This record gives sequence, C-alpha cells and structure tokens, in this order.
Amino acid sequence: MQIFSDQTAQPRSGGIFVSGYDEITILVVDDTAVDRALVGGVLQKNNCGNLTVHFAESGEEALEMIAGEDPDVVLTDLRMPGMDGLDLVKTMQVDYPFIPCVLMTAHGSEEIAAEALRNGASSFVPKKDLIHKLASTLIHVLSSAHHDRMARRFDECWNETTSQFTLANDANLIGAVTGHVQNYLQKFRHVSENELVRLGVALDEAFRNAMFHGNLQLESDLWAADPERFYLEAHRRQEIAPFKDRVVHFTLTCRRDEVRFVIRDEGVGFDVGQQYFDPDDPAQLTRPSGRGLFLIRTFMDEVAFNDVGNEITMIIRPKMSAELALDDVAI
Repeated sequence: MQIFSDQTAQPRSGGIFVSGYDEITILVVDDTAVDRALVGGVLQKNNCGNLTVHFAESGEEALEMIAGEDPDVVLTDLRMPGMDGLDLVKTMQVDYPFIPCVLMTAHGSEEIAAEALRNGASSFVPKKDLIHKLASTLIHVLSSAHHDRMARRFDECWNETTSQFTLANDANLIGAVTGHVQNYLQKFRHVSENELVRLGVALDEAFRNAMFHGNLQLESDLWAADPERFYLEAHRRQEIAPFKDRVVHFTLTCRRDEVRFVIRDEGVGFDVGQQYFDPDDPAQLTRPSGRGLFLIRTFMDEVAFNDVGNEITMIIRPKMSAELALDDVAI
C-alpha cells in the first residue's frame, strides 16, 4: 500500500478508488470455493487496475496470510469450520487492530454478525447484495481506515504540546478557557468524563484564586462575610491601579503520561508555608480560605507553589486506555 494524499474517497469509472491508496490489497476469506469465485468476480469487475486480491479458505490460513501480505482490508465469511469469522475478527483486534475487517453475511447469521460488529468488525455486506453494495462498502471502510492509520502514525511522532493563555481579571473568561481545555483533553487525549469534571472544578478554583485573591488581593474572609460586597469590591479594583493592569498567565502542557497546568498571577503572593492540607479533615470544606485549595489538592495528582506564592502547578495523570482510537496532537 502506498499512501499519497488525505482526501475524500470517491468511486471512479464504476470501480474501487480510494484517495490515499495507490494500490489496494484485499484478502477474501471463505471456505466455499463458489463464494470465493463470486467475490473475486465482483472485485474484478470493480478493479481500476489498482486491486490485488488474495484468498484464504479458513480463519487460520487468513491469519498466516495477513502476517505475510499486510492487506489493506479483510473481507470474511462468518460461518466457517474451525476459526469462524467472529473468531477471526476477535484475533485481528488483538494482533492487527489497524486492518479493517468487513463481514459477508448470509441469511440466518444476523446474530453472530452483530456480535462481530461489537467486537471490532468495521462493516458488513449481505452476500445477496455483493454485486450492488460491495464496492461502496469497501470505499467507505478504506477511507476511514486511511485516516485512522495516518492519525495513529502521526501520534507516534508526538511528544508534547504546550499552549499559553493570558487572561484579564474577568471571571467570564474562566469558563471559556476551562471548557476549551476539557474539550481538547476529551477529544485528543481521551480523558474520562469523570476526570474532566473534577479537572474543571480544580481549574475554576485555581483561576478564581489567581484573579480575586492574587491580582485583586481580596481576602477570603470578605467573601465569607458578604459575597455581594466582595464582588462589588472586585469590580472597583478592576478599574484602578495597580490591580487593573494585572493579568493571569496560564500554561497547558500535555505529555503522553501527564497533563500539567501552571497558573500565575501578578499579585504579591502569599505565605505558602501557612497552607494546611489534610485530605481526611472534612472541616476544610467549610473554611473560607481553604476550600478551593482542598478541592485542587484532592482532584489533582500533584500540586506545588513557587516560593512567592503567586504561581500554582497542578498535574494530572489521566487513566487513558491504549485501545481508544484516534489520538491527535493539535490544540
């Protein structure tokens, strides 16, 4: 197989043409000689001069040929003696997860076909519809497989992505930045929904600490005593020096094994040594000056401050599954 582009697949002259493939190798697996001949005839009719077709009579023989031929797609019958189509799909998911497998289904095999699809098969074609539907099915499957392969190969080259943000002291920006981070980690680094929620809470607390307590130098006791007065004072300080010109600096660094968040304000900092953290002390949840840091430390794997106390570094190590598809790296 030679990959030369990344465009949408399309039929050409009634044949099988997929952008991204110069040549296409198809392995047909069927224990019945008549059916192998039927499939071979359909493929030959749709050959634009770019197809190479191999045949195997069993799942066991198919695995030997996959190891030697590296086909672009496997087209298999479901009901075969010995290793049937379902077992072949399951084995390919372990040993050859990048090679798509398309099922050829006959009447009465719907249940096993559904199980094969749940176990990793890419698509199916009823044998009675091979003439009309095989070419279009292969085009769609190969096009998708091309994108998946290229994305996985690209991900193998990736080591680290770093993004930097500068936020004014506007609490409305917190949701926008946090949402962007959550969307990125979910889509490209496959962080779980539960972890994303906890991460969002921790980031929200850290940003608010940086804006209100760091840059605007507002005390937690004021918020506990009178939240309305707290926000009125915050609004007042946003308009006067030295507070109005201060910003929050945020750096997001994604690596394979961890995600690092660094949030720095331009305030005077605080005495880090006076911070108290006991994960088993529920009283910290009600303390006005400790609740945010308690949540941050609980939800993050590592938390550290600089000596001045105006910069916090938070690290999570997401529990990402190796089987999840499509890792990408752009932010």
